[in-house]
Amino acid sequence: MRILCGLGNPGNNYKLTRHNVGFRLIEQLVKNFSIDEYLSDEEKQVFKGEVEGVKCYLFKPLTYMNLSGIPLIKFLNFYKINREDLIVIHDELDIELGKIKIKFGGGNGGHKGLQSIDQSIGNNYKRLRIGIGHPGSKDLVDKYVLEKFEENEESILNSTFQSILGNLQYLLEGQDDLFLTKTLSGKKE
Repeated sequence: MRILCGLGNPGNNYKLTRHNVGFRLIEQLVKNFSIDEYLSDEEKQVFKGEVEGVKCYLFKPLTYMNLSGIPLIKFLNFYKINREDLIVIHDELDIELGKIKIKFGGGNGGHKGLQSIDQSIGNNYKRLRIGIGHPGSKDLVDKYVLEKFEENEESILNSTFQSILGNLQYLLEGQDDLFLTKTLSGKKE
């Protein structure tokens, strides 16, 4: 059983912000693959179903970004899910909008959601990093990640989401290089 954990902040005022691309991709998966809600409480919203023939939990921590690791570790431990089956989906400042990268382990680059997860489970997990671009100055980052995308940026993000969805089976099967090649080229299988 795979678990795809999308990072974001709960509430309508954060829904379309740069920091919520993880939540948004989870919501796209739920819609595209008709996945049912499995459970929901004040800490998390979880969906359970099949994505491209692979059984998955789709997980949204509802504790705000900087506490994302708390509900995630509880869920992983309760359901005895291996860290190798976890893919965390998050926004990435250091990647151009519309681009994606996959990373296993390593640092968190100051991302508060990843910091919380690292504190809870360590850093040996796979990450799907979705580029949101950088505002140009470190002083602008906190404001920037909580801003909504411009209309043209939203179009680029939606194209990226569609390409990810069209090639997700490769990521779920552990064929990361093939997933990246097909997703970044815009080819859908």
